[in-house]
Amino acid sequence: MSHGTSYVPPARTLTNVTLRGPAALADALPYLIGYHPDDSIVLIGLYGERGRFGGRIRVGIPSVRAEWPDTAAQLADCLMQSGMARGERPDASLVYLCREPAEDASSPAVKEQLRPLVEELCRALVARGMPVHEALFLSGGRYWTYLCQDDRCCPAEGRRLGPSGVSELAAATTYAGIRTRGSAQELTRRIAPLGPPRAGRQEGALREASARLLPDLVTEEGRARVRERTLRLAGRLRRRYLAASRTTAPVGPALDDIRDDAILADEEAAELLVGLQDRVTRDRAAEWMEGEEAEPALRLWRALCRRCVGTYSEYGAPALALAGWVAWSGGDEPSARVALEHALRLDPRYTFAHLLHSACNRGLDPEPLRQCLRKQRADYERWSSS
Repeated sequence: MSHGTSYVPPARTLTNVTLRGPAALADALPYLIGYHPDDSIVLIGLYGERGRFGGRIRVGIPSVRAEWPDTAAQLADCLMQSGMARGERPDASLVYLCREPAEDASSPAVKEQLRPLVEELCRALVARGMPVHEALFLSGGRYWTYLCQDDRCCPAEGRRLGPSGVSELAAATTYAGIRTRGSAQELTRRIAPLGPPRAGRQEGALREASARLLPDLVTEEGRARVRERTLRLAGRLRRRYLAASRTTAPVGPALDDIRDDAILADEEAAELLVGLQDRVTRDRAAEWMEGEEAEPALRLWRALCRRCVGTYSEYGAPALALAGWVAWSGGDEPSARVALEHALRLDPRYTFAHLLHSACNRGLDPEPLRQCLRKQRADYERWSSS
């Protein structure tokens, strides 16, 4: 494509923004996926002659080079399927790689190390009828294009990214009510396990709760007891977070999370994490996804994610999926994707997280799922009152 690509901000405005050339595309990346990616592969589908932006996929760069061909094929399949699900196969694609150099390396060196990965991605995308419009590498505040070897326009030291927040796309997304949410690392820190000394105490509480509750989860009668107790405790904690939000103003993600960690006792977190291993309990907890319930529920689920420490990290998939679901339901797709990616990293076969991640990446509306959960809640309330 020799023409530009176009982006339509999805909220208050339908103003088209045309992006021409590698500089504009590099500057646009945080606004296209909602945050500043790091150590990431990002693929974006393009549609029609004007290169309208479509589905977006972000994953971490595999550390094992032997995995690159399979990763490229899987990502190309996912990008194609994300378009087909909406009845429109992408006509072309954009490829971004983002990675900061280690202390003993340079950004140009990292760019060349990742060139074989870009070549695998380009081959996979072309083979599926989605030729690559541009392939960019972003690192150290600079960008490079893999598709041009002319030093006159694409020097070996790269070109500096423009100032953040001053581009036409930045203005359009700001007007549309869309904002970027830091970097992938910053979003990940909100759901990452706590370190010592808290981690040691939490692991001890998880050991005790597992020994006490897991035997009950193997029988229907036992699951019913654990389910009732887990949901009662989760509801009590959600109300505790709601009360805290009414008395303390937000001060920033890091400090907010520290305050949220202080609200949740180790024993409470352990009991919830074990109880949420039951699918029905998790589905009932997912009903807190809108209105006054959503924010305290999201704070609770994030706090639980941070308690999945040590040998109990695998308990985190339900809490991560719930955090991703409530974030997506509330319109925070970047945070949702990060949480759901981590859930699938813990358990690639976790169906709830897989379905949510796929729907979020395809740009689908969460309202149909909200409707199902509202009906589930109404049915349960009718049953419990009869």
